[in-house]
Amino acid sequence: MWKVFELYALISIVSWGIAMVLLAFRTPIVARISDALVLLGIISLSFFIVKLWIYLDRPPLRTLGETRLWYSLFISCIGYVLYKRWNYRLFLAYALLMALVFMIINYAKPDIHDKALMPALQSVWFVPHVIVYIVSYAFLGFSCLLGIIGLYQVHKRIDTKQVLGIAENIIYIGFGFLTLGLLFGALWAKEAWGHYWTWDPKETWALLTWGVYIVYMHMSLQNRKSPRYYLWFITLSFTVLLIAWFGINYLPAAQMSVHVYSN
Repeated sequence: MWKVFELYALISIVSWGIAMVLLAFRTPIVARISDALVLLGIISLSFFIVKLWIYLDRPPLRTLGETRLWYSLFISCIGYVLYKRWNYRLFLAYALLMALVFMIINYAKPDIHDKALMPALQSVWFVPHVIVYIVSYAFLGFSCLLGIIGLYQVHKRIDTKQVLGIAENIIYIGFGFLTLGLLFGALWAKEAWGHYWTWDPKETWALLTWGVYIVYMHMSLQNRKSPRYYLWFITLSFTVLLIAWFGINYLPAAQMSVHVYSN
């Protein structure tokens, strides 16, 4: 199966790499070629994930390496959609760059894809919980990108109204998926361990991430702060999300976590 990954990964990596270079050109024919290469990379990775799912006879969502595959897929898809929606080439460039980074990490340091799935993961809530979280992380990653761009615009005294408006729209979408992930996780926990919530380190950081974005949306509705303040908040909020995603695995408290299976 690993030899198969090398082939599909190579197709995606080369396609996305060339597409990134072509983004520097603005001619219609080059844009169409770039679009085709982006879609080729997405299709190649999708085929591999399906083959891996069949081979493992379980959802390939257990290890960090497996979730990196899904993140590469979703961020490239979402980046392409956002690029088409707002004609903002930086969306697609960022998406392809992140997808390439995650694919190259998996290429250089593959996880051992064990076919076994512990009983706690054999739940109907397992797949939707993990997938909606990965989708939310992808959307909120784009909001962080816009936060950084907005801070640069503030520094250059460029109006940030458009960037901030797009960022807020993306945050609303990402927060919706984040909320679903939290709810699905609670239902899964009830089924697997008998409790909706146990204040496990991973759960605590997930709730903290959710709360941070709630605070941001509340403040943005009041609109009492300067754009710089909101842009910094958007950027730093994603740092909390990254800790909740994989940074928590490096904290001592994580060794007692019921989510240790994901390491």
